[in-house]
Amino acid sequence: MEEQTAREIKRYQDILKALEIDHLSLESSREQCEQEASRYQEAAESLHTKLLEYEDQAKAQKLAFQKEIERQTKERNQLLQEKEALEKELEQIEKLSIAKESLHKVDISLPERSVVFKGHAEEAEKEQTLPDPVVTQPQVRCPIPGGSALITFEDPEVANRIIEMGQHRVQLDECTYVNVKAEPMTLLLLASVEISVARSSRQVLLSGLPMLSVPEDKLLDKLELFFSKRQNQGGEVERVERLSGSGHVALTFVEDGVVERLVQRGRFQIPIGKEKHEIKVSHYVSGEITDFQFRPSVCDQTILLSGIPDVLDEELMRETLEIHFQKPSKGGGEVEAVVYVPTGVSAAAVFEEAKTM
Repeated sequence: MEEQTAREIKRYQDILKALEIDHLSLESSREQCEQEASRYQEAAESLHTKLLEYEDQAKAQKLAFQKEIERQTKERNQLLQEKEALEKELEQIEKLSIAKESLHKVDISLPERSVVFKGHAEEAEKEQTLPDPVVTQPQVRCPIPGGSALITFEDPEVANRIIEMGQHRVQLDECTYVNVKAEPMTLLLLASVEISVARSSRQVLLSGLPMLSVPEDKLLDKLELFFSKRQNQGGEVERVERLSGSGHVALTFVEDGVVERLVQRGRFQIPIGKEKHEIKVSHYVSGEITDFQFRPSVCDQTILLSGIPDVLDEELMRETLEIHFQKPSKGGGEVEAVVYVPTGVSAAAVFEEAKTM
């Protein structure tokens, strides 16, 4: 009995020891789980903190991107405005450049043919020499593009008012309107000219030649023969040239000194045909333009209309524009002249000096 009791006690002791071992193992596992849970909690809190930081960064970046987009948009709008201004400036420069080129293409071109003194020069009554006064009527030719028109008003204030209004709505018929733009008409005018003038040491100018029926070649031969003789203060002639536009003759001698003798005497009685005619000898003066300057000038009475569509024939469109811009209700006034250039057509307008009353 005692032996059985001892065995039972030992068995329960073994069971207790096993339970204690299991308890220790469970306690260790519990501590490990608590440690794992603590690490997971810390990791979760760290992730939450990082998530909040990322959200803050994302908000800051979004705000920065919005500001950058606004800045870029503002800068783009400024660039577009600058581009538009530069395009307008370039358009104006191109107009001035075209006008300047047109000035060089006009008959008052610079080379060799009395550029500065272009115009009609009246000769004196007795001496047919170059007169002291030279009368000029300046003209400026300016290219006008197709789809535009020029209108000249009697009153400069009307032209200024039309330009200030800018856009104009012109009625073509009961149901049709067109929009045109009014701009100032700017021309390039010659402001100053520098001319280098030199006397020739071997050339003289013969003036006062009569109007005769003698052929030109025979007249030139007679002049060359007369002025090649020593008894007439002359010398060997290298070339005889009739100057176009003036009727004068230029003589070129081979030797120096002949010019001074002839100019000192001044006048010669030369037999031409059956009569003698008095001819004046003077220095031959050549001139060369060394510099010139242009200045932009706005026409007070004339405006330029652009953007005119090709919807009417030329005469009808011209009349329509004239009627519209004569109406005081449209800002207009009395019209002196209208020129309309249809689309696809090029023309040059001639501007003359305004006559003062």
